[in-house]
Amino acid sequence: MDNTGLIFIPDISGFTRFVNQTEIEHSRYIIEELLETIINSNELGLTVSEIEGDAILFYKFGDPPKVQELVQQVEKMFTEFHKQIRNYEYRRLCQCSACINALDLSLKVIIHYGEFSSYKVKEFSKLLGRDIIVAHQLLKNDIDTHEYMLVTDRIPTQDELKDLPSWVNWSAGKKVTESGEVPFNYSMLTSLKESIVADPVSELEPLEKVKMVTASHDFNIDIIGLLAIIGRYSERAAWQDGVQKVEQVTDKIPQLGTRHRCVMDKGTVVVHYSNFSYDADKVVVSETNESKTSSTYYTLEKIANRTTRLTLDYYITKNLLHEIVFKLTQKKKILSRLQKSLVNLERHIELQEVV
Repeated sequence: MDNTGLIFIPDISGFTRFVNQTEIEHSRYIIEELLETIINSNELGLTVSEIEGDAILFYKFGDPPKVQELVQQVEKMFTEFHKQIRNYEYRRLCQCSACINALDLSLKVIIHYGEFSSYKVKEFSKLLGRDIIVAHQLLKNDIDTHEYMLVTDRIPTQDELKDLPSWVNWSAGKKVTESGEVPFNYSMLTSLKESIVADPVSELEPLEKVKMVTASHDFNIDIIGLLAIIGRYSERAAWQDGVQKVEQVTDKIPQLGTRHRCVMDKGTVVVHYSNFSYDADKVVVSETNESKTSSTYYTLEKIANRTTRLTLDYYITKNLLHEIVFKLTQKKKILSRLQKSLVNLERHIELQEVV
C-alpha cells in the first residue's frame, strides 16, 4: 500500500473571530454550509480524513497531481466558497451579526506532499506522519494576507509553475519547523472574487398582483427585534392566527426562496420568502404560496427608537373575477385573521419582555 500522498487543507480564514463575535445559532449553520460547499467542490477524488473546526483535512495516496490540476481545484473551491457568501449577502433576511459578518470570511489552502499512513478508529479514518504535522504547521506562516494557496516544493517543478492561469502570481517563502526548513510557493486568490456573482433567484411572486387587505399596529420594540421575532418559525404559532406550527422545509437560515410549511387549523400550506428590502428605518419582507396566487407583505417602519409599526398587506394575483370572488367570500375572514395576529403579536412581545 502507498504511504506517500497528497495533503490538501482548505482553511476558513476569520473563523475564530467570526465564532467568538457572532450568534452561535446562525454562525454554526453558516460554517456548516461553507464546509459542505468545500467538500462538494472536490474534483480531484480527494478523501476527507476529518473536519477540524475551520479546516478540512483531505488526502489522496499515490503520485502527486499536476500543478495545473491543483490550481484548478483551488480555484473551484475558492469561487464556490465565495459564491455561497455572495448568496448570503444577496438573499439573506436575517440581520444578526453572524449573517452580516459572514462576508468577512475567506479561504486559504495548504498543499503538501509527503509520507503518512492512515488508521481506523471505529468509523473514522485518521492520518499519522511527520508530513501531516508539517502541513498543519504551514497554516501558521508569515504571509500577510488571509486568502491564498500555498504549495510546498515537494510538488511542482519550475516549468509547471509557469504554465498556469493569469491570476496565479507566485511568491517564494519558507517555514522553519523542528523538522527543518520547508520551502514553498504561494499565490494570492483575492483577484478571483472579481468575477464571482451570486446565483440568480427565480421569480418568486406573482408578476401582477393587487392588494386586497391591509392591517397595521405599532409595537414597543425596535425594528431589528421585531424582524427577528417574525423570522423565527418556532414562534409563529404563538401569534399568527390560525397557525398551529411552522416547519422548515429548506434552508436553516431565512433567505429569499426559503420554504416553510404552515400547519393551519384547516389544512397545510407551503410558502416561501419572496421579497426583501432593508434599511435602518424600513424593512419589507414578503411570503408567497407555492402556486404564487397570494402574497403577504410585512412592512416594518421605525417610528421611534423603541417603536415600530408593522403593516400586513395581503395580495392576490391580478384577475378581475378572482378579485370579485375574494371580496365576497374571503376579505372579511383574512382581515380578521391579520388583525388578530397583530393583537397576538403584541401580547407575545409583552410576555417575552416579562421573561
